[in-house]
Amino acid sequence: MSQFDRAKTPTWSTLDPQDASTAAVPRASEIGDRAGRLGLEIADIAGIVEDLAGLNNHLRETLENVVDSVDRSTETNNRIRTAMGELKTTADQTRHVLSKSSEQVSDTLATAIDNMQALGEGIIGITRSAEQARDTIAKVQEASAAIESISMETQMIAINAGVEAARASEAGRGFAVIAQSIKALANQVRKFSLENRANLQALQETLDQMLAVARHNSEWAQSAIEASNTAKGSTQQIQSLVSSVQQLTSGIEDLGDPVHSNATNSRQVSERVSDLVKVVGTAGTQLGKTRERSENILTISEDLMLFIAQAGFETKDGALILTCQKAAAEIKAVFERGLDKGEITQDALFDEQYKPIPGTNPQQVATRFMDYTDRVLPAIQEQVLASSSRIAFCAAVDRNGYLPTHNLAYSKPQGSDPSWNAANSRNRRIFNDRTGLRAGRNTQPFLLQTYRRDMGGGQHALMKDISAPIIIRGRHWGGFRMGLKP
Repeated sequence: MSQFDRAKTPTWSTLDPQDASTAAVPRASEIGDRAGRLGLEIADIAGIVEDLAGLNNHLRETLENVVDSVDRSTETNNRIRTAMGELKTTADQTRHVLSKSSEQVSDTLATAIDNMQALGEGIIGITRSAEQARDTIAKVQEASAAIESISMETQMIAINAGVEAARASEAGRGFAVIAQSIKALANQVRKFSLENRANLQALQETLDQMLAVARHNSEWAQSAIEASNTAKGSTQQIQSLVSSVQQLTSGIEDLGDPVHSNATNSRQVSERVSDLVKVVGTAGTQLGKTRERSENILTISEDLMLFIAQAGFETKDGALILTCQKAAAEIKAVFERGLDKGEITQDALFDEQYKPIPGTNPQQVATRFMDYTDRVLPAIQEQVLASSSRIAFCAAVDRNGYLPTHNLAYSKPQGSDPSWNAANSRNRRIFNDRTGLRAGRNTQPFLLQTYRRDMGGGQHALMKDISAPIIIRGRHWGGFRMGLKP
């Protein structure tokens, strides 16, 4: 210490005894309040550290999910790149096959078109020739009919000549021979004419059938020619398909570079985010140690407040500590009277088989002692709640932080809004956080804790929690909690 510091620092020897007494009194009276304020500050710091740890864990989980997503994206890009390579190879093969097929189809179709056109023209020519032959047969039939008519007339003439020769007797005998010869010739001509007529009729029928077939084939030939023209369009479509496949191949080649670049970038992002995950993990480890130490400091500050209160120093919370202990003693007495009167069994009173109540959010649970505490605790708890404006709530909890019966203001039936339920339906719930568990499991005369109460929406309120143990026939049941406004 420097000479200047020594000169400014008062000592008991330099103080007047009366001044020393006056100076010592306020320091002693302020110890409890200062310890309480220190506990609140430490609780706030511990809560902030806990929030930071939670945020860090959430960040780490988020980053791990990002790494997983990026890895999956990289894997997908690699599969896409492989698939595109295979697709390009397939497209090249398809283009090659289609190109060759197009050439072959074009040549085949061109030859077929020429053949069909020649065939069609030949069939049409046959049809025309058949029609011309039919016309010729018709003319021959007309000539044959004329010959037959002439033959009949010649035959009549021969008959008349024979009659006249007979009348002439010997003088007409030579003429009769000639008439007979003419008649025989006329008979042969008529016979040949009739045969020719029959043959021409058969030929005409054959030509008619052939002409019908030829006309039908001519229609098919015309359709074939039209189909050939359509086939030319199909050939052009095949050639267009070849061109489209070629453009697709070029497009696949153009897409290959961006996909490769995307895969490379994704891999780099994954590496960087993985490094960030390591950093966050390290920070999480440090925050975990800080959180553990802040909780240890908070415990030390709570032990300090307990020591100060037990040492007899007057504190702001002294009267409320006595209220809490008195309420715990009264609950102990009520529970033991209930056991004596058979209102509840000891097994039921210490039941830890928490059964979820269906349809509740946040989850509420039931035990065998729940109905009993609903009957006997409200009278005690509501009286304690009304005894001081600093008391925000008060309720008995078992060793596991289960709160069966809350203050009436916090025991409303649940609705459809979980946020409203969390604030207004706090009975039948297990509060197994640090403060809740310590309050239920504490066996010291009392426990004074400081904590941050979550008010929702990221808002917190600094609170004090006083608890006193409830011992039933030598067996620890839980504790009585009082939440205090600072």
